[in-house]
Amino acid sequence: MDRRVWTVERVMKPGIFITGTDTDVGKTVVSAGLALVLRGRGMKVGVMKPVATGCYGSDEKLISQDAAFLMEAAQNEYPPLTSPSRFRNPLSPNVAAMLEKKEVDVPNILKSYRELQKHYDFIIVEGVGGLMVPLKKDYYVANLIRDMGLPIVIVSYAGLGAINHTLLTVDAATIRGLEVRGIIFNRVAVANYSLAELTNPKVIHDLSGVPILGSLPNIEGLNMDNCQFGKLKEIFQERIRVDKIAGNLVGAIPQK
Repeated sequence: MDRRVWTVERVMKPGIFITGTDTDVGKTVVSAGLALVLRGRGMKVGVMKPVATGCYGSDEKLISQDAAFLMEAAQNEYPPLTSPSRFRNPLSPNVAAMLEKKEVDVPNILKSYRELQKHYDFIIVEGVGGLMVPLKKDYYVANLIRDMGLPIVIVSYAGLGAINHTLLTVDAATIRGLEVRGIIFNRVAVANYSLAELTNPKVIHDLSGVPILGSLPNIEGLNMDNCQFGKLKEIFQERIRVDKIAGNLVGAIPQK
């Protein structure tokens, strides 16, 4: 296949790709929080979970809980476009695809992304795992980001081990020519925090030069299974530098 047909046209609506240093670091919470804040400021926000594993339901209609949570946050209306590639097994997408006799259809993902751009002012795309998760042979999450032409925000934890994992992710992004807008630390303690949690964000910033966009604590009342957001919107707006993620768009659209 001609590799060029996979690339999204560069004349596009603005957006961001939310990636992580690992699985289960809070990419979905960050993506939903950003969607809630931008939607509250009058922006029409589209969301996308292009590849999802660990889905539930019938084989004919698998459902991604992450995608459902994002759609509820953004009030989106296009489920097939939001989550075009879904797998039942909670595995790396290339392995899940092999076991389920499917494939990660990259051209269809990029086509869905282009379609979503027609309906929304800003697109938030949440990755699966980290940058080097393989989607298919010789094609990783980082390749998908580059083909979408999106800058990234890295979600990390702040505790012991965060320096290594975050710097590796920044390095992988830089080598591949991806623009890193900043780093968000998730599930940071607000009391009785460890010395690592206290010092790691500054160390990571000093060593990488990447802006720290803020940190999120555990959100009271947040329940992804029931699509309940608790105080996510208020806390995200208070603690995260949204303007650095969405650029000039935030100031250009009046708040409701």
